[in-house]
Amino acid sequence: MIALISVSDKTGVVEFARALHALGIGIMSTGGTAKLLANQGIPVREVAQVTDFPEMLDGRVKTLHSKIHGGLLARRDLPAHMKSLAEHHIDPIDLLVVNLYPFEATVAKPGCALEDAIENIDIGGPAMVRSAAKNWQHVGVLTDASQYARVLEELQQNKTLSNATRFALSVAAFNRISQYDGAISDYLSRIQTDGTLDEFPGQANRRFIKLQDLRYGENPHQQAAFYSDVYPVAGSLVTAKQLQGKELSYNNIADADAAWECVKSFDTPACVIVKHANPCGVALGADALQAYNQAFKTDPTSAFGGIIAFNCAVNLEAAQVVSKQFVEVLIAPSYDDQALELLKAKANVRVLVIDWKLGSVDALHGNVIDVKRIGSGLLMQTADNHVLKLSDLKVVTQKQPTSQQMQDLLFAWKVAKYVKSNAIVFCADGMTMGVGAGQMSRLDSARIASIKAEHAQLSLKGTVVASDAFFPFRDGLDVVVQAGAQCVIQPGGSMRDQEVIDAANEQGVAMVFTGVRHFRH
Repeated sequence: MIALISVSDKTGVVEFARALHALGIGIMSTGGTAKLLANQGIPVREVAQVTDFPEMLDGRVKTLHSKIHGGLLARRDLPAHMKSLAEHHIDPIDLLVVNLYPFEATVAKPGCALEDAIENIDIGGPAMVRSAAKNWQHVGVLTDASQYARVLEELQQNKTLSNATRFALSVAAFNRISQYDGAISDYLSRIQTDGTLDEFPGQANRRFIKLQDLRYGENPHQQAAFYSDVYPVAGSLVTAKQLQGKELSYNNIADADAAWECVKSFDTPACVIVKHANPCGVALGADALQAYNQAFKTDPTSAFGGIIAFNCAVNLEAAQVVSKQFVEVLIAPSYDDQALELLKAKANVRVLVIDWKLGSVDALHGNVIDVKRIGSGLLMQTADNHVLKLSDLKVVTQKQPTSQQMQDLLFAWKVAKYVKSNAIVFCADGMTMGVGAGQMSRLDSARIASIKAEHAQLSLKGTVVASDAFFPFRDGLDVVVQAGAQCVIQPGGSMRDQEVIDAANEQGVAMVFTGVRHFRH
């Protein structure tokens, strides 16, 4: 057997090559990889010796040769192919180990110059990978260091690779080439005539990896699967580890994402309870237990069968209280051993852990681009990652909010961002008191929030209220003030802003404008 090794990322390659040599596998290599292996005492033939043609053009041309691609593409089961190899003194290559120039990492660097990007477009590597992957019945192709151990184990046991392994490696190789070419296309088609980068590429090449098939989609008659970005953001739902419980459903995942994205936006201990993609209870607390107790009070009815997310550790006391209700999914960055032992009694509860730290500066910077599928097309937009600061608030009424009200306004605004439009959210003391979501009329959202608060036996007197978009008329403001709100946060920007401001002054309530709206459709 002969292996051709040519890698940009040298991780683990010396150990892998040494193990191949110990199995009697001959090794050929290129440039820097060949020098590295030779310096480690591993016998290696340089490709230039095999092709009898030197590397040229600063290494741009080295493996683009018939003695390389002939060795990769020849079918061992066709006598004519093997005869051609013999006539032209070409050795068959049985194993190809290639990872590509780091194009993605290069263009991810701030201020990457076009010249640097171009120089990191690999040509020979993808060509070899395609040749080997096409001839998978005879050639094994490795494109990532994570594959070394599994391939080596099989070679040590069987002296060869099975058809199943070679086919799996081939699929992985073609996937890698697709990802690589897609990244190049995305980057180059973003470049504008003045040399700056457009936010959106001229051709969008979305690249995702299937994590699992799902039992069904949003409804039982629909099929579904769960995918991750090729390079997922740390601390996102796709990085979660399921510790116990039934298989996640399509709706579980959608709701869990809504809960997790909301709860991780807070930099102090918080709990978010989600039902049908909307937060039905959100609260801050000294710890998970206190935050949960407060969040649950907002809407105990809707919390039944909901998704519960914490941004802090869940201890035994919190787990004891949470386990008293019917919960579909429980999410947290960590659990103590006693909490996990207790939760085992609820075998159907899906318990997820996500590697994430409270107060992470990356909390609001998950997706860079959001995508929504429409008939035969896509809508793409930058993610709604706007962070509102206290200094951004503009008080527009005669009455000034108190310092506590200002903090509650920020809390209410943050929650409203994750509530489906039209959104109205009443809050007090770091706790939601009533949530109205997804109505065609903002008035109806306000009324629903009031009704829910009444059913939960919560008084809205003295609360603050957030509206995700401006009040187009004073009637929306009148409804929330009549319900008990004493302070309002809204974007402003309506033609009738002054009418709404006058109504607030007339009723003696404070109101602040954010200058930003948070539609969520």
